[in-house]
Amino acid sequence: MMGSQHAATLIRPMTTRISEVRMAEPGANQVRVMLEGCGICASNLPVWEGREWFKYPLEAGSPGHEGWGIVDAVGAGVDDLEVGQRVALMSGHAYAEYDVAARDCVVPLPEELDGEPFPGEPFGCVMNIFERSDIHSGQTVAVVGGGFIGLMLTQLASDAGAHVVVLSHREWALQLALTMEAEDIIATKDDGHDAERALQLTSHRGFDRVIEVSGVQSGLDLASDIAAERARLIIAGYHQDGPRQVNMQQWNWRGLDVINAHERSMDRYVDGVQKAIQAALEGRLDPFPLLTHTVSLGSLDLGFKLMRDRPDGFVKALLLNEGAP
Repeated sequence: MMGSQHAATLIRPMTTRISEVRMAEPGANQVRVMLEGCGICASNLPVWEGREWFKYPLEAGSPGHEGWGIVDAVGAGVDDLEVGQRVALMSGHAYAEYDVAARDCVVPLPEELDGEPFPGEPFGCVMNIFERSDIHSGQTVAVVGGGFIGLMLTQLASDAGAHVVVLSHREWALQLALTMEAEDIIATKDDGHDAERALQLTSHRGFDRVIEVSGVQSGLDLASDIAAERARLIIAGYHQDGPRQVNMQQWNWRGLDVINAHERSMDRYVDGVQKAIQAALEGRLDPFPLLTHTVSLGSLDLGFKLMRDRPDGFVKALLLNEGAP
């Protein structure tokens, strides 16, 4: 096929197929990127597992949105990017060899990051969550959830001078949190005493900032229970499996500031990625040890299985195309 590429197509739940598809030409104010890789996002897991409201097959390359690579072609009106330039992009079909994105969704990467995988979108999300958390030196900060996002937030909060405690049911993740400068860790047991164990670390005052990144009801409940009076409770977990209940009486009584840290505007995503680049260059953020597993385009299903099962040693998986650094 002339002008073709290989892409992964989710043809039915838990089954992707590699197909040869037409390579799109960039239109006006668009950029085509030869992808080095794409992060496998936890928000994609329900799509891969299957829900009644999804229709299959998905479009080729969908729902990959954490891509990075080399500019391959630019459309009319793009005069500030060059072919051969390394970039991160926020697109929607990046489980593939190439993807096209609007210029406004593409962020140049500096030479200092050459050779490093850079799924910009989740890095940007972390910076936006951190900004919304308003963390300062001396504060007590609880991170409820020891996954990829939670561990990066641990780095940033610790660097800001906060006293950080990470709560997770994964012992391996807790030990990793200590290397991210967490001062304390708590292994959650869902036995009704997790909040008490956490509150003991604050002399039962509660935490100034609580960042919930678990994405489950029990994590949201725990985060609420350990917030101090007038604390800021930041909801960063991706809650997508149905409605949630909150203890509104508790929130009212404590005078909590509750922040939904999710963003939807592209300019906020781009701003977050730019801030993540700067934080990485300054050493405030080192996400690369957390990119623990890689799969090829032909083994994308394995990447999703790893994310679902989260074996010891797993934090985040990347799809790497052939020849990627």
